[in-house]
Amino acid sequence: MDIFDEDLFQKGLAQRKATMGADFVEKNLASADDFTRPWQEAMTAWAWGFGWGDDTLDPKTRSLMNLAMIGALGKMHEWEGHCKGAINNGCSVEEIRSAIHVVGIYCGAPQALECFRSARKVLTEMGLLDSAG
Repeated sequence: MDIFDEDLFQKGLAQRKATMGADFVEKNLASADDFTRPWQEAMTAWAWGFGWGDDTLDPKTRSLMNLAMIGALGKMHEWEGHCKGAINNGCSVEEIRSAIHVVGIYCGAPQALECFRSARKVLTEMGLLDSAG
């Protein structure tokens, strides 16, 4: 049974590259092997094509939602990638800070502190914050 939808994959690939950066996505897909490739392809089609491909919410809003949800889960490696993606999707440093405030309110101060640490790292690397704040 073939459940792969090439159109949805291509739509997802374009959105994934726009958010996460073409170099990152191409490297990620190129490093996939027989074990991980089906997951990469499915997530590109499903998460990025179906989920992000719905025009009801704009990419900036989706990015802020992702930061809140991934922050709530405490998946900080993924959070850092989506922090970069949020900037690519037009989020400001102030909007990212506000998303972290939501994480702190609903998930607690320790998780907000983790998000602030990750945000500082990413935003400093991107030249949007200086290392002193």
